[in-house]
Amino acid sequence: MSEAKKAKSVAVWFEIPAANFERAAGFYETIFATRLRREKFGEKAMGVFPYEQPGISGCVMEAPQLVGPDTGTVVYLNCDGRLDEIAGRVERAGGRLLTPKVDLGEMGAFFQIRDTEGNRVGLHAAA
Repeated sequence: MSEAKKAKSVAVWFEIPAANFERAAGFYETIFATRLRREKFGEKAMGVFPYEQPGISGCVMEAPQLVGPDTGTVVYLNCDGRLDEIAGRVERAGGRLLTPKVDLGEMGAFFQIRDTEGNRVGLHAAA
């Protein structure tokens, strides 16, 4: 199969919420024996797991409001070229939009949804 016809990965990003960012980042740095790249997303601290381009990665993110039984880790699914189309079908399929479309500039855009099983899932499209 040529590179142009290869299917893209479905999972493109994950976020692990943390009530105590430094404790959580330290936990993952310790168990994986690595350093997370420290960044800010707005006012929130974020630690990005190491990866090589092109690659899939994710982060530990300061988000105490998202820690708990009805929240937790979010996996972002690839919707390149079809983000609005896919988000437009969420409610008809029995899910719910949790956020409006969030523009990430050169990193694309995303929605967060709740699926029919109560899971919070991200839908992402690259810029």
